[in-house]
Order: sequence, then structure tokens, then C-alpha cells
Amino acid sequence: MAYVPGVALLAALAVGCSAGSGGGASDADSKPGNPAVTTAPPGKYRTLPAPCRAVPDSTLKDLLPGIAQLSRQQQEKALRGAATITYDTDRKVGCRWKSTAPDSSRNLTIDFERVVSYDPAVSDEDRARALYVKKENAAELPGTGGGSPEKGKGATASAEGEEKEKRTSKPGDDQGSADPSASSSASSSAAPSPSASSSASGDPGPSGSGDEDLRPRVLDGLGDAAFLDDLLTRAGSTAQHRTVSVVFRTSNVLVTVRYGEQPALVTKVPDSRELQEKARSLARKLAEVISG
Repeated sequence: MAYVPGVALLAALAVGCSAGSGGGASDADSKPGNPAVTTAPPGKYRTLPAPCRAVPDSTLKDLLPGIAQLSRQQQEKALRGAATITYDTDRKVGCRWKSTAPDSSRNLTIDFERVVSYDPAVSDEDRARALYVKKENAAELPGTGGGSPEKGKGATASAEGEEKEKRTSKPGDDQGSADPSASSSASSSAAPSPSASSSASGDPGPSGSGDEDLRPRVLDGLGDAAFLDDLLTRAGSTAQHRTVSVVFRTSNVLVTVRYGEQPALVTKVPDSRELQEKARSLARKLAEVISG
């Protein structure tokens, strides 16, 4: 009867197990359909600037002329602004200012949003791009069907003119030669709503200027993508209020500037060109603050 020592038997079993386990691991690693999971890179910006200190005092005095007429103590308070209430200052912050002068009141609001994607397969910048496109589509800019490289396909042209006519007047919308569709829409309305009356009340626009250049539009040379919106509203017999909004994206940060004016006289229309130029200038300064 053959005799195999116990040590030799254990050694033989160990060698066999080692060879079997090594082959199995190799086979598992070589199987197709199991690619390594890659995590999208984080956003370029990890922090946001302090919004109420992002605008120089000299710029605020230019944007809010009523501040110059206040006492020194009142000026200091007005220039400090009021921080927007937010529950996560690491992700979203803002500030607002307001001034009142004998001829008009003006208001300014800025918002910063640092976008973070919680999907490891989607980068922060891609998520910010999608949110920007959503904002641009919601603005329903006229004539931008595919004009913006970041514009999505969600805006519907048929609803654009009708909805805008109901709630606001764009620069030059009251001029029949500039926008025949607006005139026909106004004439076909048997009982216009109070807000719609701003379209028929008359917005002559800056004299000698091309109204097309002042319409809501995509902007070039500001961040990675930007657009401007211009809304003129009036409810009932109150003075007309114009708000110019500039929204832009730089990497994973979205910035919104809202600059508005309401004249004291009901018959006066806020100057679209002035508000747009000042809002765009401020937006460029904020882009520098973020990148700086």
C-alpha cells in the first residue's frame, strides 16, 4: 500500500489551489463589457465672490444716481446693499441695491450660482451648460433658433410672440414698421389685459437708434455664453418699469444681472439703450471678478 506523507499532500493541494485561483482572476479581468468607471472632472471654480462687495462704489453711484442725493450715512447704507437670503452660500449668493431720485427709482440685483453635478459621469461645467441653456430657452429670445451655440431646442416659436405680447413690451414693439406682428396682435385683441397695455402705450425707443440692436439677444464676448433680455411692463395706470437682464456662464458659474428703472412720470418710458449698456458693462466687470 503506497504512503504519501501529510506534508507532501498539503503542498500539492496548495500548488493546485494557487494555480486555479490565478487563472480565474485573469479570466475575469479579461472579460469584455466591464470598462473602468471614470469620474468627470470637478468645476473650475470652487468658491464664489462676496456679492455685496463685488461692485465698486463708483459703479454703484453711476447705476443708482439717487444715492448721490442721500446723506453720507444713508449713502453708506445704500452702497452696502442687501444680501439675498440663501441656505447655501457656498453654492448660491446674491445682493440687491435700490435708489430713489425725484425723476425715477432704480434697482440692481446680481446673483452668482456655482453649479455642482452630483452625477460622477457629468462634469460640473456640463451641468452648468445645461442650466444656462434652460434659462436662455425660458427667455424666448426672438430670432435665436439655433443662433446660440449653447441654445437648446426647447423654445417654441409659435408661443413666443403670443406670450411675450401678453406680459411685456420689447424695445420698439409698438412701432408697426419694426414689428408688424406685434401691431396685428394688438389690433386683434378685443380686451387687452392691463399688462398688455404697455405694448400699445408707446415705447418710442431711443431716437436715432436701431431698435433691432436693442432687442433681446445672444451676446458675444462675455463668458462662455451669454444673453440679454429686456422687459417693459406696466400694470394699470402705474408708471412703466423696464428691467434689463444679462445672464452669462463662465465654466461652472452662472451670473445674472438685473437692472431696472421706473420713472416718476407715468408718460415717460425708461431708456432701453442706457440700461442695456450699463448692465452689460457691469456683467463684464463681474466676469473679471470671478476669473480674477
